[in-house]
Amino acid sequence: MGDARRMSVSMIDVIVVGGGPTGLMLAAELRLHGVHVVVLERLTEPTPQSRGQGLHARSVEIMDQRGLLERFLAVSEKFSVGGLFGGIMKPWPDRLDTAHAYGLATPQPVTERLLNEWAVEVGAEIRRGCEVVGVSQDGQGVTVELADGTRLRSRYLVGCDGGRSLVRKQLGIGFPGEPATVETLLGEMELAEDPARIAAVVEEVRRTQLRFGAAPGGEGAYRVLVPADGVAEDRAAPPTLEEFKRQLRAFAGTDFGAHSPRWLSRFGDATRQAERYRAGRVLLAGDAAHIHPPTGGQGLNLGVQDAFNLGWKLAAEVAGWAPEGLLDSYHTERHPVGARVLDNTRAAITLLGAEPGPTALRELFSRLMDIEEVNRYVTGMITAVEVRYDVGEGHELLGRRLRDVALKERGRLYPLMHGGRGLLLDRTGRLSVAGWADRVDHVVDVGEELDVPAVLLRPDGHVVWVGEDQGDLAGKLSLWFGVAGG
Repeated sequence: MGDARRMSVSMIDVIVVGGGPTGLMLAAELRLHGVHVVVLERLTEPTPQSRGQGLHARSVEIMDQRGLLERFLAVSEKFSVGGLFGGIMKPWPDRLDTAHAYGLATPQPVTERLLNEWAVEVGAEIRRGCEVVGVSQDGQGVTVELADGTRLRSRYLVGCDGGRSLVRKQLGIGFPGEPATVETLLGEMELAEDPARIAAVVEEVRRTQLRFGAAPGGEGAYRVLVPADGVAEDRAAPPTLEEFKRQLRAFAGTDFGAHSPRWLSRFGDATRQAERYRAGRVLLAGDAAHIHPPTGGQGLNLGVQDAFNLGWKLAAEVAGWAPEGLLDSYHTERHPVGARVLDNTRAAITLLGAEPGPTALRELFSRLMDIEEVNRYVTGMITAVEVRYDVGEGHELLGRRLRDVALKERGRLYPLMHGGRGLLLDRTGRLSVAGWADRVDHVVDVGEELDVPAVLLRPDGHVVWVGEDQGDLAGKLSLWFGVAGG
């Protein structure tokens, strides 16, 4: 084969297309299990654009479960109040089911840098400037063609390549939903106007238009948000500074002396979801699997949580011990979660409207969220701490992720999960994971926060068994972790 068709001579375990937060999280998760993973990223350098502005409580938990939380805390500010739903500003409720009842204000480039560093530390190979132009699969693997003519082969491939995913298109996976009906401009730029004047104008405009804002973004720049004048024909083309200034004058009567843009972008309210998250040896995660309006800041978090669910399952498939149906459970579990996020963002974007109907509805929801149970439900929904997978009937903990409970001897739970393995947390001291010790850790410890004999946790921290009977436990170990000794 000629130079224009160079074929990689070795089979890669998993190729991840896309080096954003979802792809980097997935690569690191796979590496925890020894999987040979290569990330192919089209951009030669990380983008300075910061669409995602932070981590919600469940994503904070995930970082703690992998020993990364201190890195994020060092460069982030905590928050426990904000317009998570339809711009309604309420403090978070008491007794949220988490030991991390806060979010982290972390710009997306910082999140990507930290996850990239971690992925490289654990052995992931990140190849930048590698644009994928073709994907095909057969019974033995997946072939990837790059723009320079190089071809690579892998056993599996995961498309984490965004809402316009080439991987999804190449596989012919449907992406039904609604197209954008409104569009918003977002960017970072310098503003010449006096900061006090900017703050006063923003406060006045936001009384009727919540898709408007100008907040200090660091290094002298402001993060500016303003409704666009309709939906652009080419939504991939960034807006111009003049377009920003024109829209600022239309809504605020001033363009604040905007100049020296760092980056400019646009986003719409399109809502779509892939019909399936798996097609043979190819899977989808993050925006490649779902797009939705950014209200509530759920997009980046949803993608990271996709990766956290998929990583250990795909690693088990590569290693050969995955029980039947484990990899398919990625779609079964995450597709409904994505659908619920699409629905709550549809509702929230309606509340952001400036018309009398949405305004009245927002005022009603604001009063409802003064009721603690309503506030807890909405906050749990947006922060994903209330996600529960269907793992069978039984104890109320089944299917839920376990919060970072305190233990008597070992301190807290999450440091025991840094390696990404399953965990049997046993108060009785009579149980065993013999036959699965290469995949599941066994910790005998007690704590007042967990009033059950024992729990079996998957590597993503979700509970799949509660009890004290060894025979029953062995059945669940086989169901989730494969054949004993396998």
